[in-house]
Amino acid sequence: MPARSKAQQRAAGVALSAKRGETKVGDLKGASKDMYDSMSEAELQDFAATPQDGLPDHVDD
Repeated sequence: MPARSKAQQRAAGVALSAKRGETKVGDLKGASKDMYDSMSEAELQDFAATPQDGLPDHVDD
């Protein structure tokens, strides 16, 4: 599943970094913390790998 916005893609990248132990979990905030808690590493990889070309900065729910 690709990310729907640049913000979502970046948050997934930060959460993935924490999931892999490269970033402290305690440093996570907001969407990246929620993604870390609720998504698997494979799901985060899919979101983080989404190319940013053509994505809006933010998407309203």
